[in-house]
Amino acid sequence: QVQLVESGGGSVQAGGSLKLSCAASGYRFSRCRMVAWYRQTPGKGRDLVSSISSDGITDYADSVKGRFTIPQDNEKNILFLQMNSLKTEDTAMYYCSAICPPSVFNTWGQGTQVTVSS
Repeated sequence: QVQLVESGGGSVQAGGSLKLSCAASGYRFSRCRMVAWYRQTPGKGRDLVSSISSDGITDYADSVKGRFTIPQDNEKNILFLQMNSLKTEDTAMYYCSAICPPSVFNTWGQGTQVTVSS
């Protein structure tokens, strides 16, 4: 039932910051089993960037630890990805995803492009 829409992507210089948003409708993020950010580069798989489980436990890929955070606005039903100290290696299409009962499958947004230049 949940629908996801990402926004906030763009082009930034290395060392800069960017904040992505994932707005949900039809379902409350707080009721989902898991909400997460993934990223994909052409020629590579879609990899987990960060996630938060229903019990509030967060997880981050080693490549982004200490640089990215995943704050939430439960009132507005928005999941954020705060990206700091961006590197060219962070260039990718970023997707938000959620698993929300009764579904046991991921629901995906359309993605938003992040390009980091040197």
